[in-house]
Formats: sequence, structure tokens, C-alpha cells
Amino acid sequence: MPRRGFQRRALSLTPLVDVIFLLLLFFMLTSTFSKFGEIDITAAAGGSGESARGAKFLQITEDELRLSGVAVDIDALADSLSDERVFVSLHTDIKAQRMIDVLVVLRSIPNISMTVLR
Repeated sequence: MPRRGFQRRALSLTPLVDVIFLLLLFFMLTSTFSKFGEIDITAAAGGSGESARGAKFLQITEDELRLSGVAVDIDALADSLSDERVFVSLHTDIKAQRMIDVLVVLRSIPNISMTVLR
């Protein structure tokens, strides 16, 4: 009895397309689209130094916060400031999340004016 050669059946892509469609539908329906909170930032501009009188200077680095040269904890930052003008200086190696965390705390303080220095 002679042996016949192996014949391959044609592969149907219909089940694969159905599975991809179901996965796409699943991820579209289960994902959430949230609007990120906006933080109002005023960029520093050139001008006279008179507007800086009575202002505090906040330096943000990856490891610490310094308010007018004194190290301060992020939790105590809101207690250290009130109704003041704050100039915020960002260190070059700071992560975006660190900056946002500090700016959210500053934004929660009523009647504060902050300017981010370049």
C-alpha cells in the first residue's frame, strides 16, 4: 500500500479576526479616560526686581525642598506659606511626578501666586 504525501489544510483567519475584534472591544470598554487636573503656571519674564520683594523662593530637587534656603518637608510646605508670592526653581534632574506633587500642594494654598523660573 503506497503512502500518500502529507497535505496541509488552508488556515482560516476568520477566528483570529474575531478574537482580535473581541479583544479590541474589551479594552475599549474597560479603559477609562480621565481628564488630568490642570495646574496654572506663570512663567517668569524679565522685568524689575520690585515684584520680588516679600516673595519666597522655593527650590525643588529630587531629594529635598528648600524654602528661602531652609529645608522643608512637602507635608509642612502648606503650613509654611500663606497669601504670598512664591518663585519656584526646578533642578535639572527633577522628575515630572516630583514637580507635579509639589505644585499640587502649592495650588491647594489659598491666595498664593506662584511663578516657575526657567
